[in-house]
Amino acid sequence: MNRIPPQLSPTVLTIAGSDPTGGAGIQADLKTMTVIGVYGAAAITCITVQNSRGVTESVPLDGGLVVRQVQAVLTDHDVTHIKIGMVGAIEIARALGKLLASYQGEVIYDPVLASTTGQSLLSCGSLAELSDQLISKVTVLTPNCSELEQLCRQKIATPEEALACARGILARHEHLRAVIVKGGHLEPEKPDIYDYLVMKNQEVRISKRIRIRSANLHGTGCTYASAFAAFHCRENDYPKAFFLAAAYIDSIISKSSTISLVKSGTNGPLVHAL
Repeated sequence: MNRIPPQLSPTVLTIAGSDPTGGAGIQADLKTMTVIGVYGAAAITCITVQNSRGVTESVPLDGGLVVRQVQAVLTDHDVTHIKIGMVGAIEIARALGKLLASYQGEVIYDPVLASTTGQSLLSCGSLAELSDQLISKVTVLTPNCSELEQLCRQKIATPEEALACARGILARHEHLRAVIVKGGHLEPEKPDIYDYLVMKNQEVRISKRIRIRSANLHGTGCTYASAFAAFHCRENDYPKAFFLAAAYIDSIISKSSTISLVKSGTNGPLVHAL
């Protein structure tokens, strides 16, 4: 008797750097996807040496090797969503841009341009080329305020300026469907955080949350983008994924604020389990 094979379940593929502490990069991405309930695969772009004190080394892999990792997953899994984090080198951006030109699924890009402690994480490349090679191929962009400033090449002091920048990016890139402006670094003195989901020809969705003060915030950007990708994989709806990702981030930041994992006492990783 022939068995009917089970329906192929979707995979979310993260393309990002490796963080040996497990707090950010592919390690954080895979933890997040697993907790939310989707299958996660990973292709590594860079090997880093980092901990809560900062990034001391970042070594990009060969662009061809990165692409071969991605192709190995694409040919064997039903990859409906790709989440991109730290690219690390413009050569990798070029290689990924060529590969993504024929990809039909969702691509969520968290434009990791620098570490939390300020070290640049994109070597030997210009933002203009990064935009041409990669951002033009993605469907959702998830910058924080600093990353949005760099992409728009202007200082941002207010939510109105941030939204104007997001709309400008959407207008420049036909393939791009949404920009999520993460508000954790915007108006940091205020007791509330506002995140914004900006889509073409639709009203802006706003997620307002009480700011949770915590010493353990390492990897929040990676985790947020991965949570959005995972929830969108489950729900197939941008606003639903946006609000679910915000709720997940709030939950784990609150839980992580009571736990100590690093000797430095600050910039510790999130605990991703609910």
